[in-house]
This record gives sequence, structure tokens and C-alpha cells, in this order.
Amino acid sequence: MDAHKGQWVKIYRVILTKEERAPQVPEDTRQVPLEMWVKGELLEQEASVGDQVTVKTLTGRMESGRLEEVEPSYRHSFGEFVPELHQVGITLREILFGGGSR
Repeated sequence: MDAHKGQWVKIYRVILTKEERAPQVPEDTRQVPLEMWVKGELLEQEASVGDQVTVKTLTGRMESGRLEEVEPSYRHSFGEFVPELHQVGITLREILFGGGSR
């Protein structure tokens, strides 16, 4: 078993298949399913990654889906360094404040 009751987990569920998507959404959007990933406390006694489980979110919602990850961490950043944006910042400081850095 990978997870126990009360552990923080992330689940996945398809909300709408691509066939169920509304006809008025953009074509590229209609080509993929509407998916949901949500985190919460596991309600089952024990579960393994891939099992169908139910979680209770921080807001008290009950959601069901496939167990994706146990004790998920944050993996985000502001992206890679962009030299053009760096130069824009220097130029803006010169325009606004009359000098490079303040």
C-alpha cells in the first residue's frame, strides 16, 4: 500500500470526455477531455497509486478519482530566464527613474 487514511494525496478524474465537450468551445479544446486534478485527505483505509479513491479537500468537498500521488509537492516556477525580459526591465528602470538600478 502506498497511502493510508488521512494522508495528503492527489487524485485525477476525467470530467468530460472529448465527445461530451460543448460544441461552442474552441476546436482545439474540443479535441481533449476536461480533466481534474485535486488534492485532499484520503478517506480509504489503504490505497495504492492507480486505485479509485475518495478524498476530502481543504474546503470540505468530497471528490473521487484515481490516486495519482501520495504527499504531492509543489513543482512550479516562473519559468526559464528570458534575456529579452531582463533587458525590458533595465530599459523601463532607465525610463522611469533615470538610471539602471535603484
